Amino acid sequence: MTQGLLTRRALVAASLAMPALATRPARAAGAWTREAYLDAMAKSGRPVSLTQAQFDAIQARKPAAMKRIEQYLKERLGHADPAVMAAFEAVPREYFHYLYDSHRATPGDAYEANPKPWALGFGSALSDYLGQAYMTQVAAPKPDDITLEIGTGSGFQSALLSRIVKQAYSIEIIEPLGNAVSKIFTPLGYDNVHTRVGDGYFGWPEVEGGFDMIIITCAAQYAPPDLFKQLKPGGRALIPIGQPFKRGQFLYVYTKDAEGKIHSRKDVGVYFIPMTGAMMKRPVPKEAPAG
Repeated sequence: MTQGLLTRRALVAASLAMPALATRPARAAGAWTREAYLDAMAKSGRPVSLTQAQFDAIQARKPAAMKRIEQYLKERLGHADPAVMAAFEAVPREYFHYLYDSHRATPGDAYEANPKPWALGFGSALSDYLGQAYMTQVAAPKPDDITLEIGTGSGFQSALLSRIVKQAYSIEIIEPLGNAVSKIFTPLGYDNVHTRVGDGYFGWPEVEGGFDMIIITCAAQYAPPDLFKQLKPGGRALIPIGQPFKRGQFLYVYTKDAEGKIHSRKDVGVYFIPMTGAMMKRPVPKEAPAG
């Protein structure tokens, strides 16, 4: 249930922009070909018809998109993290372009020249790839990290993280979307992605030891306290804060020190669809970390 559009430059602390070390392979085995794409789509329960010429045209656009991502990260963060770039190179974005409410694949929309969000159905969207690259690099994922995403959406953000981190967890509140997207990772060989349908406000407390990094990909009205309880000391959380469907939302970067104290930093202006569920029903708890 994600959609984010970055609108302002950011001055990001160098400690959050250090390169991660390595990424996992794109797939368990084999090259990404038209046949591999069709096979993975069928195994994920989303069969599609695509000619070789159409597949080749999609792949031909990818190098230019990669250059846009690299330039965007250099302009805003001073450098493009090699691990983030490798993850974007590894993950086939066209595989995540799909309209789930009408059961229609839209791979031809991938790697567009003017990055923008794309509808997924059920009121959700696949965020623009520049915004996803920015948030991924600011989140500073590391190879031994256990991460949590609130708002699985298309699954692309979790797929990106899975190529860098040890284990990637993700929660989606929209049941038909969450159930469908839960099936898309195994056909790619992404066996370290774990999803479930639920209210991300409460996190995933059953994960023993908590998380090194938490990323919310929808706009929260305040930072959910339960998420900080599940954040490890030394961990970081990225949370868009703002009112539903209004401008003036900002991305906040939170860190948890060794003593368990939460520190926050206001980052770039963003625009996300709202976080629903308990977030929309509960008043701001007294213990909620400030934005």
